[in-house]
Amino acid sequence: MINLINFTNLFSHNPYYNPNPDWSGEEYSFLKTNDMLRFHKSIPGYNPTPLISLSSLAKKLNVGNIYAKDESHRFGIKAFKALGASYAIFRTINKKWKNNYGSELSPEEFFNADIKRKLGEFTFCAATDGNHGRAVAWTANKLKQKSVIYMPSNTAKSRIENIKTENGKVVLIDGTFDDCVVKVAEDSAKNGWQVISDTAYPGYMEIPGYIMLGYTTIFKEADEQMNLQNLPSPDFVFLQSGVGGLSAAGTSHNVLKYKDKRPKLISVEPTDCDCFLESIKNGNGKAIPTKGKQESIMAGLNCGIPSPLAWKILKEGMDFFLAVTDDYAEKAMRQYYYPEQGDEKIISGESGAAGLAGLIALCTDGNLKEAKNKLCINEKSNILLINTEGDTDIENFKKVVGI
Repeated sequence: MINLINFTNLFSHNPYYNPNPDWSGEEYSFLKTNDMLRFHKSIPGYNPTPLISLSSLAKKLNVGNIYAKDESHRFGIKAFKALGASYAIFRTINKKWKNNYGSELSPEEFFNADIKRKLGEFTFCAATDGNHGRAVAWTANKLKQKSVIYMPSNTAKSRIENIKTENGKVVLIDGTFDDCVVKVAEDSAKNGWQVISDTAYPGYMEIPGYIMLGYTTIFKEADEQMNLQNLPSPDFVFLQSGVGGLSAAGTSHNVLKYKDKRPKLISVEPTDCDCFLESIKNGNGKAIPTKGKQESIMAGLNCGIPSPLAWKILKEGMDFFLAVTDDYAEKAMRQYYYPEQGDEKIISGESGAAGLAGLIALCTDGNLKEAKNKLCINEKSNILLINTEGDTDIENFKKVVGI
């Protein structure tokens, strides 16, 4: 049973919402890039992840349709993060190649051994709670390059081992994810390493932008899959927000493609790490840190400060911000694993289940009834969820689902 909480202070409609944001300025110029899907299709082993219809769950929650984009199948590393890390590393190598040789690399040349011989050795580094670091190490390993990944010392052992299996060196830091970000910046400057960070900070905006763009492949694939299957377009898209890379990708994709006709976009965070909700409610238009302890089981979302790059996009493009307890994440994991009759089983980790956790909360908790009604979630609504990860912490996954 879920221990119901008072959601009064754990959601906010967006007072800064803009139906048609002006993103024509130089700071948004990276959004014009459009070769991400072509790049990902060039990677050996690429397949679009499945879009799974959960019609029986939709009936249970009294909505029209629920579709889950299942990223637990992505490139064999059980998480969507490979999309962002690989694309950012491609753009980084491409930039150096252009500086040296005056021409652009095509996506198909990315893994060419001759390219590596000409450019030499790289060491890629990143801060992570698990999945992003593994994705950086996975990409570096495919390129036969080095990686150094910084992680909070309380990170689950399986997530540490996942990085080591990709030949990544792991450095454990006593502190939070944000402490790891600071340490990576310091050590990379000393050692000449290339930071591949998914959170932006002053002087470091380009690569987080490319990581965010990499994630848009999820939404481009989903659009194609819905069109091919003649499925109705989503009315609502639930997006997990850690530092904001995925939610900014989903927001920018929908704003640029559909403008004021876009689906309503809902940000979901842990109550223990709700930096976007905190910023919307109390930041007076600026991004501010969470007041939580950053100890949620939704480890990939334990990020205390919004990425300034993502903040600009979510501030104008997101409709609604919601924080949920770990209890709801666990309930969502079990709902995916033990589906309603006729629905397909989905393996979803703690952060992966956050979108469904937000939908369950909105549809079942009386304290959110008014918010649900204002959003107009009803029996005709089409919902898109992103299962961002599988069982990346296998021990906790087994504990939660009871296997």
